[in-house]
Amino acid sequence: MKIEHGMTLIVKTITRIILWMIFVYGIYIILHGHLSPGGGFGGGVIIALAFLSILLAYGRDYTQNWLNIRFLHEFEVSAVLLFLVVGIMGIGFGSAFLMNFLSHGTLFKLLSAGTIPLLNIFIGVKVGVSLFLVVWALADLHLEKEEEV
Repeated sequence: MKIEHGMTLIVKTITRIILWMIFVYGIYIILHGHLSPGGGFGGGVIIALAFLSILLAYGRDYTQNWLNIRFLHEFEVSAVLLFLVVGIMGIGFGSAFLMNFLSHGTLFKLLSAGTIPLLNIFIGVKVGVSLFLVVWALADLHLEKEEEV
């Protein structure tokens, strides 16, 4: 007899349908953070919720096969490194850490904030992946303690 992990077929189907909508909404919040409420942190939390919905609906084994956890960790670290690179470039171009060295563009347009959208993207990646990896590590710790008992 085959044991299915995760939740019911209905929950899995709904998760499969709304996963990409949640992910795209998180990207939207990140990219429009300099024009409206939101930004890297809020969008990153929404993206983490997209990944967590897969973990909750399908279970740990499926999620581990679907996502490369080592790649996510390296992706998170690279986001921090890129944030620091942009900050140091501000020192090189304008004599202050995180100084805006890009064109300001046109007011109220998507590419109108210089380095702020770049920094929002890096923060969004960092927050989204970090929150997911924290829950992943806590679930792993919880499973290891259950096996010991």
